Amino acid sequence: MRNYPAHVLTLAAFLLIPLSESSADMITIDLSHPIPTFAPSEDDPMKADLSKPYLDSVPIPTFGGQAVLSFGTFPTSDGHFDLGTLVLSEHHGTHLDTPGHYVNDVTSLEPGGKRANERKLAHQLDASDLIGKLVMIDISGRVDTELAKNGGVPSPDINVTDFSNSSNNVVGADDITAIESKIDNGVWIVINSGWSRFYFSGTDFAKDPYINGFNHPGMNKAAVDKLIEIMDKKGVLIGGIVADNIGIDSGQSAVGDDDKWTNSWHAHVRLLQRGVKFVENAANLGQITMVANPDNCNIVVGAPKHVRGTGGPSRVLAICN
Repeated sequence: MRNYPAHVLTLAAFLLIPLSESSADMITIDLSHPIPTFAPSEDDPMKADLSKPYLDSVPIPTFGGQAVLSFGTFPTSDGHFDLGTLVLSEHHGTHLDTPGHYVNDVTSLEPGGKRANERKLAHQLDASDLIGKLVMIDISGRVDTELAKNGGVPSPDINVTDFSNSSNNVVGADDITAIESKIDNGVWIVINSGWSRFYFSGTDFAKDPYINGFNHPGMNKAAVDKLIEIMDKKGVLIGGIVADNIGIDSGQSAVGDDDKWTNSWHAHVRLLQRGVKFVENAANLGQITMVANPDNCNIVVGAPKHVRGTGGPSRVLAICN
């Protein structure tokens, strides 16, 4: 039986190209949350009326507004077409961050880092930017153990549930060192913390259990620095990172040193300028850990291709052989 390369298998599955092997051996996992939608406000059609959800939609934690969906019709003799107009933030729901999402100033741009006008935006990403071999980091067991201290519920108080950078409940340098042999050009690191279970659990951005007062898992600063150290040593560049929380960074790394966002978003500041891409607010990452060999999985990011886009809501798949 012929052994097809991983990227060929991924593209074949995505494009439904038949190969000689049985498709029964291919498993596809949807890593995307549904996007709740709401009718437009009467005062401002660009804003959602949260009292008018479609179906079972509830608001989700987001840096942009909730998604607005309005409908027009196109009549025919036999009925009509529903024609929806969607108003949607680029970084809403399960979404892609392009390298152009963060603009470094002169103090944070590093040697070899690309300036803003040199970075790929959404319409400039090609197919190879959006697929890659999967490399798993699973910290869900450590996260569960910490949450068990509070009955399985996250607390913004680190004295109750601690997801600070100094804790063992975030992705640290040792987790990156453990996958060093798998770090290669184009691979996508997938971080399963099990945090996506809290995604629809609250409506207040700061107090929502998903944000948890920015006391949530993710990559701490040491992990980001170790990843860059390994990539530089090996002369490689990973394709991207997928995480099941509001950002790739741990909460502490995201918020920084004070309420002015000083020294914040460490992963974004250091990795996007190198050309690494992010998928945030991913779902169902735990299903990948149940695959017999996650190393035989590939990531496919169905990102929008809009001109000048800094990212966009995406249908993200893991395709496992």
